[in-house]
Amino acid sequence: MYYSDYNRPPEDRENIIESNQFHVYDAEPPRKKKKGGFGKILAVGLCCAIIGGAVGGGGVWAVSRFAGGSTTIYEGTRPTAVSLANVDGKTVLSPEEVYASNLESVVGVNGNVTTNVWGQTVKNAVSGSGFVISSNSTTSYILTNYHVINGVSDITVFFSDGKSYDATLVGGEEENDIAVLKIDQGNLRPVVLGDSDAINVGEDVYAIGNPLGELTFTFTGGYVSAKDRSVTMSDGTVMNMIQTDTAINSGNSGGPLFDKYGQVVGIVSAKLSSSSSSKASVEGLGFAIPINDVKDMVTSIMENGYVTGKPNVGILMNDVAENVQRYGVPAGYEILAILDGSCAQKAGLQVGDIITAIGDTTVSSSDALKSAIKDCKAGDTVTFTIYRDGNTSTVNVTLDEDNQERQAAMEQLQQDYKQQSQSQPQQGGNYYYNFPFGGW
Repeated sequence: MYYSDYNRPPEDRENIIESNQFHVYDAEPPRKKKKGGFGKILAVGLCCAIIGGAVGGGGVWAVSRFAGGSTTIYEGTRPTAVSLANVDGKTVLSPEEVYASNLESVVGVNGNVTTNVWGQTVKNAVSGSGFVISSNSTTSYILTNYHVINGVSDITVFFSDGKSYDATLVGGEEENDIAVLKIDQGNLRPVVLGDSDAINVGEDVYAIGNPLGELTFTFTGGYVSAKDRSVTMSDGTVMNMIQTDTAINSGNSGGPLFDKYGQVVGIVSAKLSSSSSSKASVEGLGFAIPINDVKDMVTSIMENGYVTGKPNVGILMNDVAENVQRYGVPAGYEILAILDGSCAQKAGLQVGDIITAIGDTTVSSSDALKSAIKDCKAGDTVTFTIYRDGNTSTVNVTLDEDNQERQAAMEQLQQDYKQQSQSQPQQGGNYYYNFPFGGW
């Protein structure tokens, strides 16, 4: 019952109580306060006790008059500065310390997309993240994702202090989604790389990045949800990933994933989103490239401009269509084109050959093919099992190095093959039916 209900006649108050239209039915109406007496002494005593407690506790207090009473407001004090912790791989840092110790190492990455997927010229700002991985007196190197800078010109990186620098692309590795940028600014603070193999599921991890390209230098945290996840990217590439429920959004790509010691254990790379056929939202499923998987590649890019030791055969190939396999053609990868002077040509491989195995691994799918060649290096001699004109045989191939010159030659081979296929769709192999084809 509200206090105003006591102004009604007694019979109305009873009706209100019986119908449960009340809040506190056993409260008495307010009585007039008596001046002086024990109540006043008690109130003064309580007030003095409150004020004394506030002063004794170091708090800040204020008193204001309202409706004849007094109200005490307390204001606490606390330290606001967070010291820069020493990232030594042994000391567990608080989230605040992880952020403060690494903020100046994280960058935003911006640039201009010069062409879209249809070849039209456009000028759209793109945003991603990155982090300083090495710095000397004149130059600093920044690690980010390959997809952040792919097809981008006029790259700029910006820091939390507001400073920005023009960046040039040193090199990248599309298959592992890494790229290294260089800026002419030295003596910056690089991150400390950790051991991604040593992290545990359930361990705290943190990310610093630029979600949506606008909420710059955002700090998020979560757990390691799983390790060694095989994740199929939008382009079909299968990558080994750390799964985390740390909040990751567009613009976080290329940023660092820190462990509880403040060390980088991953490169934030992707977030799982709902499929076009499903309206259900997907939350808490983010992925990062384990830093151990790319450490050597990053060093190689900084020193040489590309990943040294990566193998190349000099062929274009595509998987054999299932409808063709019904006629006795084995599953595998058909050779569509061969680069002049390549190890494939030297070993005697021919257009139309179907690669059915590499070493002891049957290559009936793209995943199996990548698994078969993932440990191969330039200079290795590998046995190819091929199907040609109804017969199966083996060919030994000594792998070439996939350097910048070879990459340019393979790109030209792909362009030539596409033009040939468009003008003469029946040529280029006996069993070729599907795009896109792959080069190796």
